[in-house]
Amino acid sequence: MNNPPLVAERSAEASCTRAPAWIVWWLRIAATGHLVGVLGQAVLAGLFVTGNVDMLTQHRDNAGVTHAMLYLQLVAAIVLWRPGRGPSWPAWAGAALVALETAQVVLGQNRILAGHFPLGVTIFGASAVMAVWTWRSLRVRQGSGQGSGA
Repeated sequence: MNNPPLVAERSAEASCTRAPAWIVWWLRIAATGHLVGVLGQAVLAGLFVTGNVDMLTQHRDNAGVTHAMLYLQLVAAIVLWRPGRGPSWPAWAGAALVALETAQVVLGQNRILAGHFPLGVTIFGASAVMAVWTWRSLRVRQGSGQGSGA
């Protein structure tokens, strides 16, 4: 009767990706920083549309910082995939986010708000999924000299 909990424990453990600590933390910090920047974009846009026109400059400047964080996230995801032997999907998702955010900048600069707003919501959702995944399913690979504790 002890098998079902053990099987469930192994199944949950198997769904986790393990990588060296420096890759895990680099990706976690970059993905979380990017998510915070995207959330900041929504706040600044909201303040702008309520009449505080000075927030548009802040929105533009924050976009540059947020986009830079995304590039750090993309590099970390590639490092997780190739030398880290992790899954490839975070790198592909990061590349897709770069394309989406580039389109977001173009739409915003051209004041095409009918595309800019919904794309921003999509970017926020994708960024949230990535950040949550780095904290819930990405684990530090234990050194070969350490026991499993079981």
